[in-house]
Amino acid sequence: SPAAAGRLLVIPMEGSHWLSMKKVLIELSKRGHEIVAIAPDNKILIDSSGVYELKTYPVPLRKEVMEEHLR
Repeated sequence: SPAAAGRLLVIPMEGSHWLSMKKVLIELSKRGHEIVAIAPDNKILIDSSGVYELKTYPVPLRKEVMEEHLR
């Protein structure tokens, strides 16, 4: 039988993992789930959305430095 809607805590990783997971979260939200995503404040791809609540936490590496490392 299908699961009842509930609350989900998501701790995503940057990159393709997040891009794939975001589609799943959209579908789960349509089915009535409440979703909270937790990400570092230097996130690049992870963005806020109407289908989940985004909470950030501080990290010592600034976003600009992280982007430079990726380049």
